[in-house]
Amino acid sequence: MFDFPTWAVAGFWGLVSGSALLLGAATGYFARVPQRLIAAIMAFGSGVLISTLSLELMEEAYKKGGFGATASGFVGGAAAYTLANWLLARHGAKHRKRSGEHQAQERQAVQEGQTEAAPSGSDNGMALAIGALLDGIPESIVIGLSMLTGGAVSMVAVVAIFLSNLPEGLSSAAGMRKAGRTPAYVLGLWAGIALISGVASLVGYSVFSGFSEEVIAATMAVSAGAVLAMVADTMIPEAFEVAHNFTGLITVLGFLVSFVLSKMGG
Repeated sequence: MFDFPTWAVAGFWGLVSGSALLLGAATGYFARVPQRLIAAIMAFGSGVLISTLSLELMEEAYKKGGFGATASGFVGGAAAYTLANWLLARHGAKHRKRSGEHQAQERQAVQEGQTEAAPSGSDNGMALAIGALLDGIPESIVIGLSMLTGGAVSMVAVVAIFLSNLPEGLSSAAGMRKAGRTPAYVLGLWAGIALISGVASLVGYSVFSGFSEEVIAATMAVSAGAVLAMVADTMIPEAFEVAHNFTGLITVLGFLVSFVLSKMGG
C-alpha cells in the first residue's frame, strides 16, 4: 500500500474538516433551516469546541511546554483574535455568523456609510471573507499540530472541528442569504475557506515540525485561545439570540459528545 507523506495527510484532514463549512453553507443557503434549529446546532458546536480545547489542545500544550508557554500562548491567541475581530467589526463583519437579519442591516449600514471605518457606497464583502478566514484558520492549524505528537492525526480533533464547522457555515450562509448575497458569492467564499483550511493544516504540521517543544506548546495554546475567543464572541451570542435558556444545556451536550469521543480515541 502506498504511504502518503505526513504533510499531505495533514492537509487532507484539514480539508475534510473544512468541507463541513461548505456543506453547512449550502444547507443554510438553500434549505431555509429554522433559526431555532440553527441556534441549537451553534450551541452544540460551541460545546464541542470548548471540550476539544480543554482536553486536546491545552492538555497537550501543558505537557509539552509547561505552564509558562501554555498560558502566554493562550492569552496571546485570544488577544490577537480579539484585536482582529474588533477591526473587522468596524468594517462591517461584526455579525458574520448571525443567521437572522443582522447581516442585512450591517450591509446596509456599510453601504450608507454609517459605520466608522467604511465610506458610503462600499460593501462589507471583503470584511466577511477575511472574518471567515480569521475564524477558520486557527481550527485547521490545530489538526496539523495534533500530528506532531506521533505522526497520526487526532481523529477527535478532526471530528470535533467538523461538527463545529457545520453550524458555523449554516448560520453564516443563512444570514448572508437574508443580506442579499448571491449563491455564487456564498458557496465560493466557503469553498475557498475549505481549501485554505487544508493548507492551514498542512502548514501547521510542516512549519512547526522542526521547532522545539516549547514553541509547539505555545502555538497550540495560541490556536486554543483564538478559537475560544471566537466561540465566545461569535458562536455563543448567535445561539443565545434564539435558544435563550436552552443554550447552556445544548452546549453541555456538545461538550459531553466531544468528551466521550476523546476517551474513545484515547
